[in-house]
Amino acid sequence: MKHLFGKILGIEVTLTTKVEDFIKHSGAKITYSKQPLQNEFFIRSNDLLYEQGITDLEINISEWDGTPCFFATGERSNIPFDVFAASFYLITRYEEYLPHVKDEHGRYPVKESLAYKHGFLEKPVIDIWMYKVLDALLMQFPDLAHRKREYQYTSIIDVTTSHCYAHRGIMRSLGGLLLDFFTLKFKRVFQRVSVWINPKKDPYDNFDYLIGLHKANNIKSMFFFQFADYSTFDKNVSTTNNKFKYLIKSVADYSVVSLSASYNSFSNLEILKEEKRKLASVINRPIKYVRFRFNRVEIPTTYKALVDADFREDFTMGYTHCIGFRAGTCSPFSFYDIHLESQQPIKIHPFAVHNYALRGLKSQKVIFSKLDGLHLQLQKVNGKLVTIFSNELLGEKHRFNWMNIYETVLKKYNV
Repeated sequence: MKHLFGKILGIEVTLTTKVEDFIKHSGAKITYSKQPLQNEFFIRSNDLLYEQGITDLEINISEWDGTPCFFATGERSNIPFDVFAASFYLITRYEEYLPHVKDEHGRYPVKESLAYKHGFLEKPVIDIWMYKVLDALLMQFPDLAHRKREYQYTSIIDVTTSHCYAHRGIMRSLGGLLLDFFTLKFKRVFQRVSVWINPKKDPYDNFDYLIGLHKANNIKSMFFFQFADYSTFDKNVSTTNNKFKYLIKSVADYSVVSLSASYNSFSNLEILKEEKRKLASVINRPIKYVRFRFNRVEIPTTYKALVDADFREDFTMGYTHCIGFRAGTCSPFSFYDIHLESQQPIKIHPFAVHNYALRGLKSQKVIFSKLDGLHLQLQKVNGKLVTIFSNELLGEKHRFNWMNIYETVLKKYNV
């Protein structure tokens, strides 16, 4: 309730189970129960918020003025759905506690989600529902005080590979050269040799340009650097390379720098703590924020590990290959562990757009049509748009000029 009313609508709420206190209150009030007490604003409650543990619930999706919703309330309720129970179901990732088959990286498959199956993944439905609740409350309580929040845009640059060819060490560089030569990738051979002569020509080294773009467009930006040992899925520059450390320090002078946690740290708390400690020693300040490689999240294990590693904010909540809102909201929220039945001291910032989701679209026209629709939805609820692009994609040559697309994103969606 405090999240839905306080953070989304800017309304301070007090909860009570004492009938006499409720009746005495002269201001706006809501009964959330099976029956109303008097003629107050009444929302008929679903049983979900009064239960403990996990149950495989039967969910029927219906429309509420064009927006999908579930947990219908019946005729006597002032609104047609129990949005509190529905929001709890989505925001806690209730469905991810249920048995499911994970993908090759141990992730919850997007196609298993209620939002994907019923076509509302690209809508921040929780925020939309609460604005509908606000409209209904204002009809009954016209003087109800509420704070209007402002739309925000945050650009995340994911740096899991800071350089394509430079600063790779002699053995890795020679191995790469031979591999390119014997697989007839002569363009890469030429690029590789050119970068050895002049490291600033490395196609992934676009950090100065990105910082300039962010400053010119007044963008709130964050750079998440991987700072891990070499492994099958973690192939960044060595953490002992002084030029790599200098790069991180220089970026930290202009933007927030945080940890892109490695693939191996996902299942090893000690590795996670060590990566955090080593990166903090480079920038000489605490590391507050984190996101995991390949957007790997296992509910609730991942957030227990992050709390144990003393992280307080996470930016991994989203789907790699689909645009939309994994938790049904564009608003940052505190994680609630259903097994422990308690709120955990970590805030989750959901992202809506990962560059891999855009790569799967057939044209730039389709890309911006999708993003325009998303932007419009978020402006209606004064929400928060978080996008994730990698310096790697922005530096490579593909069928699209991704740097040009990124520049357009910054200009169009920062307002």
